Parts: sequence; structure tokens; C-alpha cells
Amino acid sequence: MTATSPEFVAGLRADAEAAGITGFVAAAVIRHNGRTLLVRRNPDDYMGGLWEVPSGTVEPGETVLEALYRETTEESGLTISQVTDFLGHFDYRNSWGGTTRQFNFAVTVEKAEPIVLTEHDAHQWALPGELPEVSDAVRQLLTR
Repeated sequence: MTATSPEFVAGLRADAEAAGITGFVAAAVIRHNGRTLLVRRNPDDYMGGLWEVPSGTVEPGETVLEALYRETTEESGLTISQVTDFLGHFDYRNSWGGTTRQFNFAVTVEKAEPIVLTEHDAHQWALPGELPEVSDAVRQLLTR
């Protein structure tokens, strides 16, 4: 099964639901010239100031992959051309005290610029060994 097969993607969500997870986020790891695109959360947001990969909530009735494509465009202005791999998941405490599972996918984009931010206050292309302030989970994701 590939990272984009409907069975694989449905299984990700089913496994999370079976574990009692109620929130789902799709995340794009976009690499260009050895660097990864990071976006910084607005200071007044939950976890404000932290850097992260473009990601967002899987809406009701939406698949994880549909959310991945939509959120990548919404948060960066970039268009995914291909999902190349599933990079695993991690769980974190969300702003309402529940647990969210973030599903991480390696993707390629049609063009790496321009970056158009709508929900973050800055972006950068970071080398794995020179990451700014990211969560431990994001650091592990990007340095393995």
C-alpha cells in the first residue's frame, strides 16, 4: 500500500480514532535544495512563536489527503504536485485540552516560491541542523 492509497489513509484515521484521538491534522514536509519550509505561528495563537511545517485541521467529511492539499495551499500559497511518502505521526495536547494527531507527509510542490502566508507571521527554509524554535516532535521529524 502506498502513502496515498485510500485504504492506507483511511487506516491512519481509524487507528487514531481507536486510540481515542479526536483531532486530526495533516502536515506537509516540503524540502527544496536540502532545506525544509517552516512557518511561524502568530504570537497571539496557541503555541505562538513556534515554527512548524505547513499543517492544518482535517475538516469533517474531508480525508487526510484532501486536508493536506488544501492546508498546504492555504498556509503557504504553494501547490502540492506529489505526495512522496508518509513520514509518521505524533500526538500533542491541543488548545482545548484534547489530543490531536498530526499526520506528516513528504511532498513535492509545483514551485517553491513565492511563499504567501495567511495564517503565520514568517517563513524560512531551514537546514536540519539549524532549526529555529520548533517542538520536540517537529525536531525529531525533521532530523531523522
